[in-house]
Amino acid sequence: MVIDKVREVLKIEAEGILQLIERIDDHIFTEMIKLICSSKGRLIIGGIGKSGIIGKKIVATLNSTGTRSLFLHPVEAMHGDLGQVSPDDIFLALSYSGETGELNMLIPSIKKIGCKIISFTGNMNSSLAKQSDLVIDVAVNSEACPLGLAPTASTTALLAMGDALAVVLIDEKKFQSSDFKKYHPGGSLGQRLSSNVKDIMLKDKPVPVILESTTMEQAIDEINNHGLGATLITNNDNILTGIITDGDIRRLVAQKKPFFDIAAESVMTKNPRAVFPDSPTYDALNIMENCQITVLPVVDLKGRIQGILHLHDVLGKGEFKFNGS
Repeated sequence: MVIDKVREVLKIEAEGILQLIERIDDHIFTEMIKLICSSKGRLIIGGIGKSGIIGKKIVATLNSTGTRSLFLHPVEAMHGDLGQVSPDDIFLALSYSGETGELNMLIPSIKKIGCKIISFTGNMNSSLAKQSDLVIDVAVNSEACPLGLAPTASTTALLAMGDALAVVLIDEKKFQSSDFKKYHPGGSLGQRLSSNVKDIMLKDKPVPVILESTTMEQAIDEINNHGLGATLITNNDNILTGIITDGDIRRLVAQKKPFFDIAAESVMTKNPRAVFPDSPTYDALNIMENCQITVLPVVDLKGRIQGILHLHDVLGKGEFKFNGS
């Protein structure tokens, strides 16, 4: 039953992308590429909610493949960020319904600056489509969500169209692998980010690990002995079940309650974020940045501890400096 639902979702989303092939207007897509390639400014992308998240991913792909791009949040734009936009820029608006109020309110201001407006929307008769110079149809027949409410197939289609745009621009701009390396600097940091987690994680030295039943007094000793600011928590099968960090200890102290004799499992953060040994290091760094953490457990497919990764291991102890020296 569960697997059938998984297959159904993947089928709906795959069909949603395939439907875009039939909806592509050769003339309009070609005009969009010409417009972007001839622009002296940036491709600025705006969207709200799920479309905004997709927009940020498209911006990241464009920037790393030779097309200067910027994500502009429509609400923040109306409160000062509009100052980042210049007449040479092109604005790409993302809205499946085409009726996103905050985005549509921004369009007239973008036009006054002098930017051309491109929109990716599933509603060719929408307010957004009517205000745009070029409109790309990203409509899908149905969402994978059984309620038809959560954006699923529609956001997948939107992302795929963004990838199609980026790849076509790579060809049109003659972007080479050497250019890609230029935007992904080498050196020791670049080399570490291009490696896998297993290449830099702590594994040869003892990893800070305690059992769930261990007292907090022993947990603190384990943290102090290893100097990583954390200890991993396991069950009797060496399966990762939690983590305790310096921050957890500070919060306990702030509560001014006795805690030395309580079990680690009552304090630990359960089911912490983790990575696999073969995970790219840049994925680990993204997790650390997004979750605002400095330590990541490394586990195998069964959840058994294989090592631990610290932010210092990614950036390089004493090697990464902000003054450029």
